[in-house]
Amino acid sequence: MQTARYPIFAPEGRLHLVLVLCLGALATWQLGWWSAPVWLLVLFVIQFFRDPPRLVSEKPGDVVAPASGKVVFIGEEENPYLKGRPRMRKISIFMNVFSVHSNLIPVGGSIRDCSYHRGSFFNACLDKASASNERNAVWIHTDEGKDVVAVQIAGLIARRIFCYVRTGDEVKTGQRYGFIRFGSRVDLYLPESAALQVTLNQWVASGNDVIGNLGT
Repeated sequence: MQTARYPIFAPEGRLHLVLVLCLGALATWQLGWWSAPVWLLVLFVIQFFRDPPRLVSEKPGDVVAPASGKVVFIGEEENPYLKGRPRMRKISIFMNVFSVHSNLIPVGGSIRDCSYHRGSFFNACLDKASASNERNAVWIHTDEGKDVVAVQIAGLIARRIFCYVRTGDEVKTGQRYGFIRFGSRVDLYLPESAALQVTLNQWVASGNDVIGNLGT
């Protein structure tokens, strides 16, 4: 295991924190103890944008959870981002407003493609969100020649997807590569031969939990 350290508080939330802190200070000045609900909002913003350290597996072939949340789908499907390839194993992780919303690279390798797709904003826990919602797909090619695709999907409230990797980048397992605000989903496509280590409705922690192994 290696300890992967992140910003502790996600930079994507700094403006939000400044705004709610200013609002809290103003409310306290004007309302005194009646400002308590505003400070609850401050606490919510802090917990939403938290980005704690993780213990990331260094075992060859291990695939770590790219997001924190509940596994809402496990199955085999044609990968719409690698057309003409064999069917792949798909794992969908739903992040609610209390999840850590930073997205991590599930397995090391090189980025072959990043593709953004406009779409709707259905509830991210619904299966149709995979094909209908706004989303950003990252195709990772491992050093062992395996292909993995991680898809950030906006949700009912989420309106902003951040992705910080580009085609040609070399990435490491557990590397922070993106963020989605306010409830969302990540779909992960693995080779059909991958051994899964996760079950439906299981809660997983990004980076900390191994959800599969690609084998040799």
